[in-house]
Amino acid sequence: MLTLEFTDPQCSTTSLVGGKAASLAQMTAQGLPVAPGFAVTAESYHRYLAEDGLQAHIDQVLGSLGTNPGQAQFDEAERLIGARLMEVPLPEDVATAIRDAYAKLSNECQVADVAVAVRSSATAEDSVDASFAGEFETWVDIVGIEGVIAHVHKCYASVFTGRVLSYLAEKKMHPQQLEMAVVIQKTVRARAAGVMFTLSPTSGDRSRIVLEASWGLGLSVVGGEVTPDRFMLEKITLEVVLRETGHKHIEYRRGDAPQPVPADRQDVLCLSDEEVVELAKFGKRLEQIHGSAQDIEFAIDEELPEGKNLVLLQCRPETVWSNIERKPAFDTGASMMSWITSSISGGTGTAPTDTHSH
Repeated sequence: MLTLEFTDPQCSTTSLVGGKAASLAQMTAQGLPVAPGFAVTAESYHRYLAEDGLQAHIDQVLGSLGTNPGQAQFDEAERLIGARLMEVPLPEDVATAIRDAYAKLSNECQVADVAVAVRSSATAEDSVDASFAGEFETWVDIVGIEGVIAHVHKCYASVFTGRVLSYLAEKKMHPQQLEMAVVIQKTVRARAAGVMFTLSPTSGDRSRIVLEASWGLGLSVVGGEVTPDRFMLEKITLEVVLRETGHKHIEYRRGDAPQPVPADRQDVLCLSDEEVVELAKFGKRLEQIHGSAQDIEFAIDEELPEGKNLVLLQCRPETVWSNIERKPAFDTGASMMSWITSSISGGTGTAPTDTHSH
């Protein structure tokens, strides 16, 4: 299959569509609120690399890097590979499959040439062991099939940027271990958007849920262009225990460029307590489904009615604290009574603490 809709059971298979698309398909299957879309499969990527000697050219350039190349060598490899990639169009069968899937999505959304987000979905992406979050590009508000095909092409080229090649070398991975699928998803008209962690990203405290959000699309939050609002909840009771208002001076209403936020909204919380709690419920559910802490992107769609306007954009395993060995709260070789006695007497050897080992 060259494309798979999120509603297709096969789209939940990471090896076919990558971590990002599989996550969206899994959330769709669970009845969670996800904007509709489809994946261009890893098979399409392989067919592209088989065109016109592309793979041989890539292998030649990468083979000339030698041992322990520096960033300058990786950047030069990007230039040589990228120039060749831009010369070779997508195979006709791949382009036709994308055309058909995009036409169907536009028809389902009842919008001619529906605006979509185009996002990489690498098969190695969003795993706990090797997170590629932030290594690849996302484009939003792409309108029309020619624009969609052009940005799928850009996603393929993004595998061979100097930044990604350097990151792969750091992880001791070869670019051939990456298979690039692509997510095509209806653009959400975000009144506000942000990220949610089902633990504290600063301390690793798993009894907390933390959200950061700003006005408009989440690009300003992910790109660090604003100081977002910050919310913290107690995971069991869903009580909001912290609200910090950020300074949100710009917003992306569309994907091309930011615009100023009116002064009367810059220092006002962009999410209500009700929205924060509902999002946290989704976060808890996703953590239970996946069995680990999650890093979730969300938006509030201004085109949808209240109560149905919370949209999940992405879900991946949290990667910073998930790899840290957690020490037991008390010495498992000692009796519970000895631990209690130690705590009462002020002993410090095995008593639990509010801090975490890093």
